[in-house]
Amino acid sequence: MTGALARAFLVMVLITFPALMLPEVGPDTRQVVVLFGLIAAVLTFIEYSATYPSLVEFRYAPPFNRIRFLSLALTVIALALIVRGQFAPTTFALLLEALGALVGQALDFPYSPVRMVTLMLPEDAAPARVGLIRSLAGMSFMVSAFMLLVFFVALRLSQWPAGRDSFNVWVNLPTFDPTAGGDVVDRLERDARFNLALGLLLPFLIPAAVKLASALSMAVPLGGAQTLVWVMAAWGFLPASLFMRGVAMWRVARMIREKRERSLQEHGSRLQTV
Repeated sequence: MTGALARAFLVMVLITFPALMLPEVGPDTRQVVVLFGLIAAVLTFIEYSATYPSLVEFRYAPPFNRIRFLSLALTVIALALIVRGQFAPTTFALLLEALGALVGQALDFPYSPVRMVTLMLPEDAAPARVGLIRSLAGMSFMVSAFMLLVFFVALRLSQWPAGRDSFNVWVNLPTFDPTAGGDVVDRLERDARFNLALGLLLPFLIPAAVKLASALSMAVPLGGAQTLVWVMAAWGFLPASLFMRGVAMWRVARMIREKRERSLQEHGSRLQTV
């Protein structure tokens, strides 16, 4: 119960942080965001207080979800501080913006994800606006890359998930239906490949979707500070999160395959003994 309350509180703080930090967000918008934060907190509490999860994957396989949440939190906080620095500059905000600009400029080459992000802006966008988007993209990319590095190190050190005392596949994958047909290992590996491919393509697909929406007169309001923070956070976090999920499902499939092979070998040894 205590852990569920703590997680619910952290989720609410994460959702409401940009709205409370950014000066141009109106009071009505802040009230709506706080309402969404409370709803998300209630759903998180219900999910983590239940005996068996219904939506959250790898609930009993830390540090998978902890790394993802920490990465999203760091991304949103850093981007919100950078955008807030455009209205109320501080030394820390300027430092974050300079760090993001350094990474963004290093990755701003033809056909790169950062270049695609800058191209989704209108052609008459001010150079300062383009520079801000590049800085946000660089910061978001840097945090996501660091998340993946931490995740791979954790996998290496803990032999996740086989290194844990127990790992229940069906509890940690509540949305995976084992009776849908076909071999479970093959389906896990297929889902893993799909998540890896989508994680690699999503940094290019998100700017393309925003540009297509603009062409269809359904422009995403990137002029709003809060929307800008969440769009750029999603641009960096979602691909890395999908990549993590693909690697995790691949390792689960390998664990099941290895257990099957050991069971067959043990069964064969018993038959030979008999």
